Amino acid sequence: MTTVGVPAGWPATEEEARAVQDELRGRVVLDERGPEPGTGRVTGVDVAYDDERDLVAAAAVVLDAATLDVVAEATAVGRVSFPYVPGLLAFREIPTVRAVLDRLPCSPGLVVCDGYGLAHPRRFGLASHLGVLTGLPVVGIAKNPFTFTYDDPAPARGACAPLLAGHEEVGRALRTRDGVKPVFVSVGHRVSLDNAVAHTLALTPRYRLPETTRRADALCRRALREAARNAGDSAQEATTRQAPTS
Repeated sequence: MTTVGVPAGWPATEEEARAVQDELRGRVVLDERGPEPGTGRVTGVDVAYDDERDLVAAAAVVLDAATLDVVAEATAVGRVSFPYVPGLLAFREIPTVRAVLDRLPCSPGLVVCDGYGLAHPRRFGLASHLGVLTGLPVVGIAKNPFTFTYDDPAPARGACAPLLAGHEEVGRALRTRDGVKPVFVSVGHRVSLDNAVAHTLALTPRYRLPETTRRADALCRRALREAARNAGDSAQEATTRQAPTS
């Protein structure tokens, strides 16, 4: 497991973070279709927090896109690098997520984030931010629609409806199981929306959430528990060493 520090020069205020978003947003590539579903590799990334200990754990799980078998996985733990501010969550997660991607022994292929890309108030969520910084094709698949509106898709698996900011389509509400609440798909970087939807269906053969997210979520939670346990052991050891003698 890799331990990650906060990068030098990382934004420390909301104003600095928004300025970075403004600078990077223009680099998002929207005119590429991206890899075809069922080909190559697809990698899920996810994070978990322990706010009491100021820890964030990230996991990356690489799957064979055709079989959904695990090819590789990695974890990293770091300090939370930014306070909680809606719309700026990427600044809490990016350093540890980038570190865990760097630890993979193979190319990740398409990256799937448990979050947003263009379906973001500033049109630059985690999936877009990560894509621009790494150059990888990235898709955001979220559990809720953030602040956007949509008509409920038809009940059959594969039905979808535009996710709207006014009249602008920023993503799609997609039914991945018959009669089950949809997920919310948006483009991150170097993938078309139609292709992002197709990938999402390929990654959800049995459950509402994609296999990438399910497996990365389980792995990062396990890594966080281990890190928290180690932090507790270290604190107990330090207290024991510093205890006065009688």
